[in-house]
Amino acid sequence: MEMSTQPLIIREIDSPIGKLVVGGKENTLYFIEHGSIEEKRSWMKQWINKNLPNTTLHTDNRAFQHAIDELNQYFYHQNQVFTTPIKLFGTPFQTQVWNTLRSIPYGQTVTYKDIAQKIDNPKAVRAVGGAINKNPLSIIVPCHRVIGSNKKLIGYRGGLDRKEKLLVIENADVQ
Repeated sequence: MEMSTQPLIIREIDSPIGKLVVGGKENTLYFIEHGSIEEKRSWMKQWINKNLPNTTLHTDNRAFQHAIDELNQYFYHQNQVFTTPIKLFGTPFQTQVWNTLRSIPYGQTVTYKDIAQKIDNPKAVRAVGGAINKNPLSIIVPCHRVIGSNKKLIGYRGGLDRKEKLLVIENADVQ
């Protein structure tokens, strides 16, 4: 675990899918959460306690401008690839799943079973779902591109309405 006295910087932004909170240090994003700072304060405190103990939260409405620009370009069909630096905090299994999500092309969907097979653990479909549910970097680590085997939208921590909006932005083929 990283020990630090440097504060964790957070910023709330408005987006076409609702408020988002981005957080990290310097120019590196650690999380993107669906909701406002107030709605996510408890989640952020738990995340800090687990990943960066002894770190304080600091709001800076000028932080992460590159990430915000890329997100806005994504929302308005001008960006399909994120170059914002990120850092993933999770178990080795979670990190493996999240890195696999990053290989799903824009506008395409895969199933939970597909991800389990890609990580050479075909029986781990439920564990894959659990790892995806804990994905801290929504949108940049595109868990919204994972759907049920029946092509239905299932499971999205930000809410299925937001998942659907993200897939519509990408013109993905879903029911």
